[in-house]
Amino acid sequence: MSREMSSAPRNGFAEAVRWYRRAAEQGDARAQSNLGVMYHEGRGVRQDYSEAVKWFRRAAEQGIAEAQHNLGVMYDEGRGVPQDYAEAVKWYRRAAEQGNALAQHNLGFMYRDGRGVARDAAEALKWVRRAAEQGYAGAQNDLGFMYYEGQGVPQDDAEAVKWVRRAAEQGDPVAQANLGLMCAEGCGVAQDEL
Repeated sequence: MSREMSSAPRNGFAEAVRWYRRAAEQGDARAQSNLGVMYHEGRGVRQDYSEAVKWFRRAAEQGIAEAQHNLGVMYDEGRGVPQDYAEAVKWYRRAAEQGNALAQHNLGFMYRDGRGVARDAAEALKWVRRAAEQGYAGAQNDLGFMYYEGQGVPQDDAEAVKWVRRAAEQGDPVAQANLGLMCAEGCGVAQDEL
C-alpha cells in the first residue's frame, strides 16, 4: 500500500513557507495544503504533524483533493492526531471521488484490510483499479497481485502480468522484482530458459 504524501516544491523552503503562510492565513486552500506538506516534511519549518494536520484540514474542508488524501494519511497512521481508520476512510473517499489516485489506492486497501470499513473485496478492487487505470504504478503493481492471488477477482496470470508489467515499465522497483519473479515462475508468460 502506498501512503505517500502529495508534495510541495523542493527548493527555497523557508521562503516558500513564508509565502504559503501569508496566502494560507488569507484562506487560500492550495497554500494551506502546501503549508501542511512543509510542516509534515519539516521543510523550512520544524517538523510538526499537528500543524500539518491543521493546514491539511483547512484545505481539505475547501475541497482540495491532495489535502484530503494527506489528512487521510495522517489519520491512517496516527500522525498529529489519534489513529482513526474511519476518519481516514472519510478523507480518502472524498479525495478518491475527485479522482486522486493515491487516495483511490489507499481506500482500496482500507476495504481490503477492513480498516475503518467492513472488508469488501469488490470495493477494494474497484478503487485499486481506478488508481491503476490512471497510471499510478503502485496501484498497477497491487492490481496485478490481486489478479495473481485471486483477491476480489478470479485468479488470472495474464492479467497479473499485464498490470505488474505496466508498473515495472514505469520504473517501479517492486514491480520490476515482481515481474522478474513472475517470469522466472512462468506466470502468465513463457518461462525463460538459458
